[in-house]
Amino acid sequence: MNFNDKILVAGSNGMVGSAIVRNLKQKGYTNVIQATRQWVNFTNQNDTNIFFESIKPEYVFLSAAKVGGIMANKTNPAEFIYDNLMIQSNIIHASLYNKVKKVLFLGSSCIYPKFATQPITEDQLMSGPLEPTNDAYAIAKIAGIKLCQAYSQQYGMNIVSLMPTNLYGPNDNFSIHEGHVLAALLKKIHDAKISNKPTVECWGDGSSMREFLHVDDLAEACYFCMLNYDSSDILNVGTGIDMTIKDLVNVIANIIGYEGEFVWDTTKPNGTPRKVLNVDKIKNIGWEPKIELNFGIQETYNWYKENEI
Repeated sequence: MNFNDKILVAGSNGMVGSAIVRNLKQKGYTNVIQATRQWVNFTNQNDTNIFFESIKPEYVFLSAAKVGGIMANKTNPAEFIYDNLMIQSNIIHASLYNKVKKVLFLGSSCIYPKFATQPITEDQLMSGPLEPTNDAYAIAKIAGIKLCQAYSQQYGMNIVSLMPTNLYGPNDNFSIHEGHVLAALLKKIHDAKISNKPTVECWGDGSSMREFLHVDDLAEACYFCMLNYDSSDILNVGTGIDMTIKDLVNVIANIIGYEGEFVWDTTKPNGTPRKVLNVDKIKNIGWEPKIELNFGIQETYNWYKENEI
């Protein structure tokens, strides 16, 4: 991938896409095409085909997706499965017919079974039932993986699939109702501090365990794999370290400086009991995360205060 090659980042306004754009520009790539929802509707096959024919990208980072937390997934499963199926299918198919040299597809750790053996290895895909609160999104991403593998097998397409763990960082969706857990908690606890609320309500009982990866680490992993990984076998991307949601809440509260109490609503779902990825495979080919969680959350909070308030 040369510095003047035409590189398309689909979903460049999102948390992941914007991190990939930052990463590429910092490294000196000069022809990065930022495809936003306002420019092209990737859920529409004709719009996608016209866009690819006019742009003719040489490399594609497929980070465009409809994403959200438990509440959003539970409320809008039809949108999560339809939009993601259409986005990835249209982009991958258009990449094939416009002779893109390489595509990197981003899935999610939610593709794995609810009760997968921990830490989760890549070979556990489709080995058991999914977590029902986000199975629509997971099924769409599994279909994307299989599409990538089928196009690789049948057409010889160079396309790789990365499965990141729970993400956080700049440009996250900080909606309490639609955002991912870390960003939603950060906003909820910040709002409680500003309004001097004595308590904050949290979903579940706080016992669920999750792994968190800074989005800039993921962007570096995407870049690394675009240069160094050419297999259609999926690849986990994470830290390999997890923590309870209750511990995460305490970390965020300490960073924000909130001293109130937390009330756990056990009528709400916990989600998957534990989800931490085995990242031996990607470490063995030379990539490891660099951003420590406390530092990353502090940086994310600083960004939030500067950009979202």
